[in-house]
Amino acid sequence: MTTQAPIVRVGVAAVVRDAQGRMVMGVRKVSHGNGQWQFPGGHLEVGESYFACAERETLEETGLVVRAEKLLGLTNDVFSPTKHYITIFVLCRRVDESQEPETLQNLEPEKCERWEWMGWSDVRAVIAGRDGEAKVFLPILNLLQDHPGIEGLVGEAALVAGV
Repeated sequence: MTTQAPIVRVGVAAVVRDAQGRMVMGVRKVSHGNGQWQFPGGHLEVGESYFACAERETLEETGLVVRAEKLLGLTNDVFSPTKHYITIFVLCRRVDESQEPETLQNLEPEKCERWEWMGWSDVRAVIAGRDGEAKVFLPILNLLQDHPGIEGLVGEAALVAGV
């Protein structure tokens, strides 16, 4: 019996923002990252573009129809000696900007507890939680560490600048 060597997998995270600069975030219900805040996303499929993956995963998980617009960044996420991901973060806009944020659906309740709209200040507050334990998914922590200006690209300032 041969043991397969661990492989590096590719994940795609869709950063979907609203007119106020808030982003769609959900609480994971799977073994890896259970209880942590995440963006919609998932595994890149063979032959799929990372833009198509971000659009597909957002629709499958939240019911929002989005258009992927821009590559925001990449992270190198080593969860354990056998679990290693490269995560591609993609900025997305809702196709129907008039669709109310309250219309988020939880279409994969076995994988996600709920979806909410959060700003970067909310994310920072979760990271600095009272118990000292980060409740934000590792790729997002790495994104903030590796790309210090990312909040300006996604937040309200970016909306004003038309990014």
